[in-house]
Amino acid sequence: MIAYVTVGVDDIKRAERFYSAFLPSLGYGLETYHGDLSYALPVAPGQSPVQPEFYVKAPFDGQGASAGNGAMVAFEAGSQSEVRALHAAALAAGGSDEGQPGFRASYGAHFYVSYLRDPQGNKIALFSSNPNEPGRDG
Repeated sequence: MIAYVTVGVDDIKRAERFYSAFLPSLGYGLETYHGDLSYALPVAPGQSPVQPEFYVKAPFDGQGASAGNGAMVAFEAGSQSEVRALHAAALAAGGSDEGQPGFRASYGAHFYVSYLRDPQGNKIALFSSNPNEPGRDG
């Protein structure tokens, strides 16, 4: 099981604006620790943390952050309309478009997805595969 995912950034404030534009809508709460950002799903008292958590941090080695070629983090939304709304919110918060919300021929008929880059260049996907909504072919 994946426990957490971390992306490196050089500008925490820009990253916070971007990620806080859509992660709270997906249920993630934000905590800051030594200037870094930790987004986690709520935990009921006495329960183990819901994984994975998502961390946004400056690189530990003190060098500049860089986006990994081929690396991407995907977040699941509940509906196609939520994908569209969150994509728009993330763009308004400083992200850049890497693929407008919609279906892709190479994915399943109900896989509705959008792609973004955060201000650092990290690639993010927002998707829904809700079988109760219209699919690519219908």
